[in-house]
Amino acid sequence: MNKKENRMAVRQTVEKAVIRDEQNRRIQSAATNPVKEVLKILHTTLRGLEADTVSVNLSKYGTNKVTHEKKKSLAKRVAGAFINPFTAILFCLAFVSTITDMIFPYFSLFGSVPEDFDFLTVVIILTMVFISGTLRFVQESRSGNAAEKLLAMITTTCTVTRIGQEKTEIPMDDLVVGDIVHLSAGDMIPADVRILDAKDLFVSQASLTGESEPIEKLPHVSPHKDSVTDYTNIAFMGSNVISGSATAVVICVGDHTLFGSMAAAVAGEAVETSFTKGVNAVSWVLIRFMLVMVPLVFFVNGITKGDWLEAFLFGISIAVGLTPEMLPMIVTTCLAKGAVSMSKKQTIVKNLNSIQNFGAMDILCTDKTGTLTQDKVVLEYHLNVNGEDDTRVLRHAYLNSYFQTGYKNLMDLAIIHKTEEMEAADKRLIDLSETYVKVDEIPFDFKRRRLSTVVQDKNGKTQMVTKGAVEEMLSICSFAECDGHVQPLRDEVRSRILKTVDGLNEKGFRVLAIAQKSNPSPVGAFGVKDECDMVLIGYLAFLDPPKESTADAIQALKNHGVLTKILTGDNEKVTRTICKQVGLKSAICSWVLIWNI
Repeated sequence: MNKKENRMAVRQTVEKAVIRDEQNRRIQSAATNPVKEVLKILHTTLRGLEADTVSVNLSKYGTNKVTHEKKKSLAKRVAGAFINPFTAILFCLAFVSTITDMIFPYFSLFGSVPEDFDFLTVVIILTMVFISGTLRFVQESRSGNAAEKLLAMITTTCTVTRIGQEKTEIPMDDLVVGDIVHLSAGDMIPADVRILDAKDLFVSQASLTGESEPIEKLPHVSPHKDSVTDYTNIAFMGSNVISGSATAVVICVGDHTLFGSMAAAVAGEAVETSFTKGVNAVSWVLIRFMLVMVPLVFFVNGITKGDWLEAFLFGISIAVGLTPEMLPMIVTTCLAKGAVSMSKKQTIVKNLNSIQNFGAMDILCTDKTGTLTQDKVVLEYHLNVNGEDDTRVLRHAYLNSYFQTGYKNLMDLAIIHKTEEMEAADKRLIDLSETYVKVDEIPFDFKRRRLSTVVQDKNGKTQMVTKGAVEEMLSICSFAECDGHVQPLRDEVRSRILKTVDGLNEKGFRVLAIAQKSNPSPVGAFGVKDECDMVLIGYLAFLDPPKESTADAIQALKNHGVLTKILTGDNEKVTRTICKQVGLKSAICSWVLIWNI
């Protein structure tokens, strides 16, 4: 890297650091200040921005476009297809051959005669280079055009409120800092925004943090956090709304968003693939070999025979003989064939060299849920404390899942579906949604790992029904219902429950516990403090079975020398069971191992 490139790299690093500092400062300010203060700082109101302010903010903060890899010019694409160290050797040989086999004989120089005129070597070399380069250029151009057409089909809009424009849809790129946006289920977060008002808003930040579980976003002022992604009142570009609705104000756009800074960090010149490095290494080996052999042959032949022109021509012949002219065309043809095969499987290959990288893979790291498994959770068992099927457990689970207003995950849907399936067989499950009315709710959070709903039947009986992770549920239960009788939750009962749960986990089941409390008496609205002295009535066992094609796919990878590793945040025993079912052993990488790597 020369001095100019060094200066540019340093400048870019400093610019990115400045953007990150400004971005963090703006996010922290928005998160830790009340709504009125945030709106004042951004010079906006709940009615939105005026047209003049939109233009000012656009000039001040920039557009809401994220930096992407710039499309290469036609000249660069042609150069990339035709020029590399190996073709450079061939061009040099073609140039020298043109002088010795065509120019010298044509003009009868250095003792050559017109009868020695021979263009065949030059034509063969240039033809091989032309076919190889053209094939690569055409295939990569087709793939690039196909990718651009796919992107062109995607048009993303967002709903904003501006003065004189109430809830108007505009292109996401036209969004500016200070805009008031409206979010609902299914929406993509169009920029980094501060939540102003929300109703049961759950957002998936998997693309930013890798956390698959949705995060509840709230409008309340947040204390200072070490990581900006921990703020519950900030939603980030690149995440999407799973459920609920909200109104928010834009605080960062484009490259100044968290997503934009991540995209800018990976944008730029492509890293050389192992294939490119290998081709370059072979080319330099040939160059070094020729630099040794050609002078050696030239001097030995010249000294022994005394004809230096003949010795020079013979040295050139040695160089041509050492160079496999067909190699570029053969390699490019093989890569193009691989790209065509991938296209038939709905995969676009923009860079032919990446085909070899893909084929050289020796370790594949994959997620479990939805990749190895069907991502279709099924409720297999609804067991009481004694480990027996019990309709009362399913009944209470339904009341909890059905009446919650937040995000219904796959396990909630599995409970509702199972209850509807069994209505015909058990009258106690019929019309539960009409028999009960909702009184209150204590939403789920990842610290408690449980959710409570308070319901009342037609006779006026009130129940708090709580569902959650087994360990957290046991911590709030003082009683257990055994054989129809409520008794204190003794240590031997806890041990028996944990042993049963471990057994279910080892079989690949995910387990939740169910508890209830009759006629709770809160002071005012129900809250977390009311989740105490609960009666444990049983637990639910869910199964996310492997896909039918998973075992065959993993075996095929194994046959080709590829090791498969599972990266998951799920229960380790459940994951090990799934791995055994699909033919994997010792394939789990914990977050501790990944962090250390």
